[in-house]
Amino acid sequence: MFSTKLPQNHQPVTFQPGQCVISHSPDNMNEGASSGGEKQELKFKRVILQDQNKPENMIQRQQVIRLTYLITAMDLTCLFMQIGIIPYLAKSLGLDSVEFGYLQTTFGVLQLLGGPIFGRFADQFGTRAALTLSYLSGSAFFLLLSISTSVPLLFLSRIPSVFMHGLPGAQMVITDLTTPAERADALGKLGLCFGVGVIIGSSLGGTLSTKFGTYFPSYLAVVASLISAMIVMTCIPAHTKPKSEGQATQQRTSQSSVFSLKEILRLLKLPGVKEVFLIKVFSGLPTGLFLVMFSIISMNFFGLEAAQTGYLMSYFGVLQMVVQGLVIGRLTSRFTERTLIMLSVLVFSGVGLAMALMTNVFHYCIIALPMVFALCTMGIITDSILTKSVPPSDTGAMLGICASVPPLTRTVGPTLGGILYKMFGVSAFGYLQLVVNIALFLYIFKNKVPQNEEKVQ
Repeated sequence: MFSTKLPQNHQPVTFQPGQCVISHSPDNMNEGASSGGEKQELKFKRVILQDQNKPENMIQRQQVIRLTYLITAMDLTCLFMQIGIIPYLAKSLGLDSVEFGYLQTTFGVLQLLGGPIFGRFADQFGTRAALTLSYLSGSAFFLLLSISTSVPLLFLSRIPSVFMHGLPGAQMVITDLTTPAERADALGKLGLCFGVGVIIGSSLGGTLSTKFGTYFPSYLAVVASLISAMIVMTCIPAHTKPKSEGQATQQRTSQSSVFSLKEILRLLKLPGVKEVFLIKVFSGLPTGLFLVMFSIISMNFFGLEAAQTGYLMSYFGVLQMVVQGLVIGRLTSRFTERTLIMLSVLVFSGVGLAMALMTNVFHYCIIALPMVFALCTMGIITDSILTKSVPPSDTGAMLGICASVPPLTRTVGPTLGGILYKMFGVSAFGYLQLVVNIALFLYIFKNKVPQNEEKVQ
């Protein structure tokens, strides 16, 4: 057991293999000594940083992080298995394209609503409880999907997805267990997990459904989700962040409801948060709309068969693995966050122009590399900035808000993307990307965003 000796007015954090125990020892708090508060806070942060750098605690943290990567890859594999079979299941139950759009929108809305709530739940009850909730919700989701023999049951199976946030939960664990200097690189490596999920999940789901029936991947996903929940309950620390850090903020958070909209809005009003968050939303929105419509575009514009579209998605997943796992970590050690954000916006602008001129699938294969680079870099750097811009006790809520961006795109994407594609064609996505990101580049260039410019490592 490893114990950290902290200042007298803080609770010691005690680690032991496989779990995190917060030891509550008697302390004599002097609430009136506010004049030395800033010095005590700085002293506490130095103690925490020194403790994290001890070899034994570094080993323990790395073990938890690696385990988090493993269960995240398993969770995403299950998710992409069902994404591959849902269209065939919906068709077999008699859903037309409009009704299937309603099904996808339902999933997006539930994820959009659940993201911030899940983040606040993690801040109040710990990442172990949050991840357990996510994987148990996943088990219920796949179980209901496996018995969806009618359209109402298929829509009912979407409800547990409101708390299915395995990837944001993994981001919360990594954020808590890494220093700000390590954070962007560690978050980037989650891209490897995402790539594994895309490649293995998509291919495995199709193979299993062909050999053993449409529902078989759901049975397998139920078992895998339950195994992940058991691993979390036995091996992930109950609280990955020191409870004493930002104690006043932690007390305020715990006294408010998990569903408090006021607390969520409070985070967006903190200095520098709203600006970075809006850049995160708008920079990738046109590309997000394109990707939402990609199945239709690949069929009508590129003239691809279903199998060829699957290969193209696998190619996209491999690119994401390479960029997030191998490239971003090196960039963050050499360039400032502001530089990387501006670079991403410039690349997005170039991608927009190329998309506007694109005429065949070969062009798209070339464009995909800078597109993935810009998406991954912008996502990871903005997540890193935003988690450093809020108190440590609110990082989960902030990551939950960030996690609501993809569901927002999936919610408005089918309608807005469909209108753009029908009225103006594929080039509309490119021109929109170009205009939006040129405007963002001028805004970032004129204003100091982020406020505190620093190298990530």
